[in-house]
Amino acid sequence: MASTALENNIELDKFDLSYTSSIKKIHLNDEQVKFAGTAKDFLNGGSDTTHLHVIKVDERVIGFFKIDTLYCESFSFCPKNGLGLKAFAIDINYQGKGLGSKVVKALLPYLAANYSQYESVYLTVNCKNPAAKSCYHNGGFIDAQQLYLGGEAGPQHIMYADISDI
Repeated sequence: MASTALENNIELDKFDLSYTSSIKKIHLNDEQVKFAGTAKDFLNGGSDTTHLHVIKVDERVIGFFKIDTLYCESFSFCPKNGLGLKAFAIDINYQGKGLGSKVVKALLPYLAANYSQYESVYLTVNCKNPAAKSCYHNGGFIDAQQLYLGGEAGPQHIMYADISDI
């Protein structure tokens, strides 16, 4: 799987064991943990169908995310040719600097290059997390104008982005 580097030295890459100690140093505030989980949750959450990825700035790991290739089997709003974005998190020390939207903008071509058999990517973002919704929107995601009501932390906006023509 190819990594993708963009302006501002943002790089996305598939997780491998060499990133473990860096991931363990990523911290979120308590409010964010209920939406994205902890670094430990992330490290324990990979599988053949849920792929772990890292976010780097200037060669330093600052965040992580998961791509679920069978998201459509758990969420009826996701089509069969859609991926799921889960557990997107940026370390608390790197928040508030505009990096989130830049990383999301880098994410779409990264997914197009590494998951070319898929046409779109879907996510849910908690209604109590307007900063995250804005980040995804600024990065290229579209609000589906529907709510997912099965989330553990309450209602969530459904968002998606087309990656088939990137």
